[in-house]
Amino acid sequence: MSHTTRSSIYEILDERFRTGRCANGDERLEQLHGDCRWAEGPLYLPAWHQLIWSDIPNDRMLRWDEATGAVGLFRTPAGHSNGNTLDREGRLISCEQGNRRVTRTEPDGTLTVLADRFEGKRLNSPNDAAVRSDGSIWFSDPDFGITSDYEGFRAESEIGACNVYRVDPATGEVRLVADGFGGPNGLAFSLDEQQLYVSDTRAGQIRVFDVRERGTLSDGKVFAEATDGISRFDNIRFDDEGRLWVAAMNGGVHCYDPDGTLIGRIEVPEPVSNIAFGGPKNNRLFITAATSLYSLVMSVTGTPRIRRTPPPRPA
Repeated sequence: MSHTTRSSIYEILDERFRTGRCANGDERLEQLHGDCRWAEGPLYLPAWHQLIWSDIPNDRMLRWDEATGAVGLFRTPAGHSNGNTLDREGRLISCEQGNRRVTRTEPDGTLTVLADRFEGKRLNSPNDAAVRSDGSIWFSDPDFGITSDYEGFRAESEIGACNVYRVDPATGEVRLVADGFGGPNGLAFSLDEQQLYVSDTRAGQIRVFDVRERGTLSDGKVFAEATDGISRFDNIRFDDEGRLWVAAMNGGVHCYDPDGTLIGRIEVPEPVSNIAFGGPKNNRLFITAATSLYSLVMSVTGTPRIRRTPPPRPA
């Protein structure tokens, strides 16, 4: 049974949000930084107890230190980077909108280009990436970074479409795995890695695909839709009980039950761009929202940060 109640920053739309302890954390957001032009791509680095994120129009990446609360510069120029994640060895994977490529930061600080073309044509502006336990890297490639000079460099699309791709861990081949998007954005694997969820910002949808053998996908179906007129889905993250948390722009942070029901929201005072779980217990939700970085210590925990072996298949 669904009904709406409110507790501080939490909006409970379904009792599962309450019984799942989703609203049992901090009663207010903590603003960690507030001097960005447009913040995205939060990523917690457990080895350093730090969080990095992207300030795209300012072409820089910033770093917040958990022990001291200090904020400093991580990298500039940063290729107008957007989404960031870690590979199986804990190396930084970044989607560089301005440079139209996906890179890996090596332990010595040098950059390795993992993908910048598909079938000889330049990518549009890679946005977000997810790493599967087999080492493959999957990324979305909308045209957000080439439609103007604000978050990249204005240019014509060489591919002529906005797609999702997979980088083969053995050969480095960039393969098209899903198309038909208006603006593919955030992506995340289910806990068992048998499904890939992709948000389509322009369509106001989250689609889910079955992952087949050899890294191909099913045709996909709609998991959730933005129907309130203000939400615009950006990146997405799972907790360890299979709930999907969504950066929903002016709709705050949405929480979806595994069956696709919107069960609750977290109110945020600025348009939400991205979210990420982190902290020593992986139960601190970091939120980039317009000019700011916020955090919220929660009673739910994110999925494991680095998957080195495939999770067990469901019985």
